[in-house]
Amino acid sequence: MCYIYFLSFLSFSLVSFLSSVYLMVLDYSFMLEFELLSLNSTSIVMTILLDWMSLLFMSFVLFISSMVIFYSEEYMSGDIYINRFIMLVSMFVLSMMLLIISPNLISILLGWDGLGLVSYCLVIYYQNIKSYNAGMITALSNRIGDVALLMAIAWMFNYGSFNYIYYVDFMKGSNEMSIIAGLILLAAMTKSAQIPFSSWLPAAMAAPTPVSSLVHSSTLVTAGVYLLIRFNYALTSSLMLFLLFIGTMTMFMAGLGANFEFDLKKIIALSTLSQLGLMMAILALGEYQLALFHLLTHALFKALLFMCAGCMIHNVGNYQDIRNMGGLVMLMPLTCTFFIISNLALCGLPFLSGFYSKDLILEVLSMDYLNLYIYIIFFISTGLTVCYTFRLIYYVLIGDFNYLSLNSIGDTGLIMLKGMMGLIFLVIIGGSMLMWLMFPTPYFICLPVIMKIMALLVSLFGIWVGYEVSKFSVQYELKAMKMLSISLFLSSMWNMPYISTYGVNYYPIYMGKMVYFSIDQGWSEYAGGQNIYFNMKKASLFLQFLYNNNLKIFLLLTVIWVIFMVLFL
Repeated sequence: MCYIYFLSFLSFSLVSFLSSVYLMVLDYSFMLEFELLSLNSTSIVMTILLDWMSLLFMSFVLFISSMVIFYSEEYMSGDIYINRFIMLVSMFVLSMMLLIISPNLISILLGWDGLGLVSYCLVIYYQNIKSYNAGMITALSNRIGDVALLMAIAWMFNYGSFNYIYYVDFMKGSNEMSIIAGLILLAAMTKSAQIPFSSWLPAAMAAPTPVSSLVHSSTLVTAGVYLLIRFNYALTSSLMLFLLFIGTMTMFMAGLGANFEFDLKKIIALSTLSQLGLMMAILALGEYQLALFHLLTHALFKALLFMCAGCMIHNVGNYQDIRNMGGLVMLMPLTCTFFIISNLALCGLPFLSGFYSKDLILEVLSMDYLNLYIYIIFFISTGLTVCYTFRLIYYVLIGDFNYLSLNSIGDTGLIMLKGMMGLIFLVIIGGSMLMWLMFPTPYFICLPVIMKIMALLVSLFGIWVGYEVSKFSVQYELKAMKMLSISLFLSSMWNMPYISTYGVNYYPIYMGKMVYFSIDQGWSEYAGGQNIYFNMKKASLFLQFLYNNNLKIFLLLTVIWVIFMVLFL
């Protein structure tokens, strides 16, 4: 079953990639309309938009999906319900396809909700309390975005059609379109885990690693960015300023948090969050093509990074703590080679795929008229990326071996390695290939020497800081230990998981308790059924007492009447 899905996704990927190149060369786009229902003068039409952007993104999603499904055959081999897992992943991919090719808010909502639902099912795949909590915070965070999307659909009633693609450019600046753009921005912020909705992304690492590789790194979380790329013409200056601030803060917060995290998958999740912040920020500066470029290159190396992490977790007995690893480069060289290559692509090492998008973003940013805060936070975040990457490499690959002395670590998973080999070539050449395709006109960015090499200098400084902070040996004080109190604050993403859970539910639950005691157990008991019952019971008992003793009472009243007559008459 894995092979059927693998081959079909791979062939579709190839077809959509070639179609994308064809449409890009011709500068062409197709809109297909399928009439689902025609009743009197009403017709319900399903519209599909095929242009170079949607087909290119679709080809990347399908390619990564095919590799992940191939990889899952071995990774999930111990699971008796592997077919159900593959089905869920395929449902996720189909929802993603629907979202990508829709120029219509209704069909986007179908794909968007499909993503949310399947994502929830995949996060709680390993059924335990931690997975359930993670699934719930994922689903509830994304519900906010779903509601925003529904409200945007309601505002689209101001126009003649739900096909937003007709209106974003034509109606930009109007009040209705500004409100719709604001709601779409809110939806994108929840799906792409921007501040203050960031806490669900690291929590979603409770899912199996192939899911993290496909869903929570390269496709689901970029759906928000993709939607904003489609809506970029409608964003007003105030919305873009807001998005720029949120994007830069997310990028900085995630980069800082990853330097103090010890869970391998959470480090990579925070790295994804940091890159999403970068995409949002460059999108907010008006460079939507650069955001798409980085979205595509990032999808490649981040999917591979998660695959390598899964391979390592498998080998060290399902531990995820990087302090239990170390020295793995001697034991599993091929996996570690892939791991280092994708990590260097993440850092932006020249001529790997990440370099082309990241360096271009930083150079375009350096050319813009921006204040010092934006410039500094972009470069500090870039430095932090390199910093946590080399910390990770130190802890996992080149540090001391910290696992059990009796082990069987090695490059044994042949199917997993083949799945990773499929991605490694694109991680190396994908960036240059995409640049030749997407930016056919040669570009020239003229900057002073110091600004030109600033990204490189920041990266070198980041390598030094990352190594220095995490190095531990005899007679050497561990720098991270000195910052223990602040590291608790930083590694918990500025206390955001607590704010998203206790902060949201403490007061409503406390209020519920007060209402329960004062009304449910209080006045409603006094004035409600129970007290009426007691009063009626008392009255009926009194009447019963009278009925049971009515002869005695009658005689007694007669005696009293006789005495009364004798005394007073």
